[in-house]
Amino acid sequence: MADLDLAPPELLGEATEHQPRARFALAAALAAGPSHAYLLRGPRGSGKRQAARAFAAEILATDAADPDDARRRALLDPSPHPDLVWLAPRGAQHMVEDVRERVIRAAAYRPFEGAKRVFVLEAAEAMRDESQNALLKTLEEPPEFVHLLLLSSEPEALLETIVSRCQAVDFSPLSATAVEASLGSQVDRAEAGAAARLAGGDLERARFLVSEPGREIRREAEHCMAAALQGEADSAPWRDLLEGAEGQGAAAEERTREALAAEAEAGATRTAREAGEEAKRAGRRRRTEVLDLGLDLCASWIRDLAAVSAGAPDVVFNRDRLEELERQAGGIDVTRARRGVELVQDTRRRLDLNVSEELALEALVYRLERVLSG
Repeated sequence: MADLDLAPPELLGEATEHQPRARFALAAALAAGPSHAYLLRGPRGSGKRQAARAFAAEILATDAADPDDARRRALLDPSPHPDLVWLAPRGAQHMVEDVRERVIRAAAYRPFEGAKRVFVLEAAEAMRDESQNALLKTLEEPPEFVHLLLLSSEPEALLETIVSRCQAVDFSPLSATAVEASLGSQVDRAEAGAAARLAGGDLERARFLVSEPGREIRREAEHCMAAALQGEADSAPWRDLLEGAEGQGAAAEERTREALAAEAEAGATRTAREAGEEAKRAGRRRRTEVLDLGLDLCASWIRDLAAVSAGAPDVVFNRDRLEELERQAGGIDVTRARRGVELVQDTRRRLDLNVSEELALEALVYRLERVLSG
């Protein structure tokens, strides 16, 4: 570990190798002896989760009777290592009791094996103020064997008192080239290139886009745009986009119910009502994420139409749909395209205010029809 320019192989997760600043910071921490609290902050899909798991594995391997086995178990997801506690919100927020029981109170107990315990709080910004305030004492006076890793895509939502007690490790958005490479050779090259650019540096989003559900969301967004361009808004193309988001929300809700049922069998204390509400929150959250992705894809399609119309196909995001874009681009000028993108972005903001999703999408497609088809 003397050469801090090179992180140990275990620290090189799929995305971490494209994060030189974070890689250097974590390697330096392992070389000097890790502190008690870190805040890994940066956009979604930038590799924070992979880096946190690898960093935790290295900490737990320290002074373990069998370092390789400790590291191997810590790297599994989910991990069976008894001294690695990984807490992720199953709904829109972390449950206060989860933070109290699984982190604050559990941190008082000595390691089950080895010399360290690691607690990871994924999406730390989803903690309520009550949870954050309760966590302060643990951050201020942690037992010597405890290390806390907070992961956040929205660190501005954390209390300043929380942020100030953690060492920050910054992650940048991944480049399109890095995301494309991470998707692997099993994905069609043109599709991987499009997904990487449409994801905006978010590896998780790119992976979804090359999955069958993600491909379907792309097709539904493109169908909305084709209907608007052809003056066919009366066919209600937005309904397919809504149904796709609803399907993803329902799948997320079911996965959460299954996970909560497994936790209940393992002895977790949570009422049936609490479990049901948490599963519904997870479903709503996923539905909202996918619907927002669909609108973002609509905006990207309009942008690409303008690029093709202007004779700049090399900057197109949907590079695997270039022939269709060229067919649709006739007569689209930059001013109209810019107005179309503004309408989509305005609809995304309105959905944050809990307006009717179907009415908002219906209004959007009719407005786009007027702007884009003339």
